[in-house]
Amino acid sequence: MKQISVIKELISQGDVAQALCELDILLGTDYPAKDEIYYLRGNAYRKQGNWQQALNNYRYAMDLNPESPAHNAHRMIMDILEFYNKDMYNQ
Repeated sequence: MKQISVIKELISQGDVAQALCELDILLGTDYPAKDEIYYLRGNAYRKQGNWQQALNNYRYAMDLNPESPAHNAHRMIMDILEFYNKDMYNQ
């Protein structure tokens, strides 16, 4: 779908706010691959550094589609967050 490629480009270029608006509009339609929308929302939030929203959206994508690439993205963020565990600095 052309709109998805435009959204991917917006995320790639750093226009995350516009990408999120477009993704929210798509969520309100009958677009069949909702897991892809949530995956892309996760990517947009990750690009913003909003880890919690990224993880939430990846989780939605994984719930809808067990084969979603959101699994790898979710695991990557968890690895990053575990690496930067603030408790490690207090030892």
